[in-house]
Amino acid sequence: MGMALHEASHALASGDVPVGALVVGPDGRLLGLGRNRREETGDPTAHAEVLALRQAAMSRRSWRLDGCTLVVTLEPCVMCAGALVAARVRRLVLGAWDPKAGATGSVWDLVRDQRANHAVEVVGGIREQECGTLLRAFFEPHREGT
Repeated sequence: MGMALHEASHALASGDVPVGALVVGPDGRLLGLGRNRREETGDPTAHAEVLALRQAAMSRRSWRLDGCTLVVTLEPCVMCAGALVAARVRRLVLGAWDPKAGATGSVWDLVRDQRANHAVEVVGGIREQECGTLLRAFFEPHREGT
């Protein structure tokens, strides 16, 4: 989670929401790393999780990420939760829960829906305070004007 937090802090330079993610293989080797880059790239799919999954798939030369773990500082949204299921990720480790848009246990639970073709183990609340503090610090100035 420390590496994901470090990556999240780099998103601040481009004005992106500070979310960082990484994919670790079954052997513990780092396969992919990502941070939010929507503002930087203008790409609505440039979420930290998607970018980390893409890099991991390239490292493995396969879209199947069986046995892999995705570590992310904020609970994934619907798009990212769907990507986890599609990639067959085994485990998700997340920092802060997202009570507004979380799709892995908060608002929705897409990764453990029995109708899906794959289920993802979810481990939440890892370094939750640190992850939440980084996000609150980012959003605080944006909310002062509203």
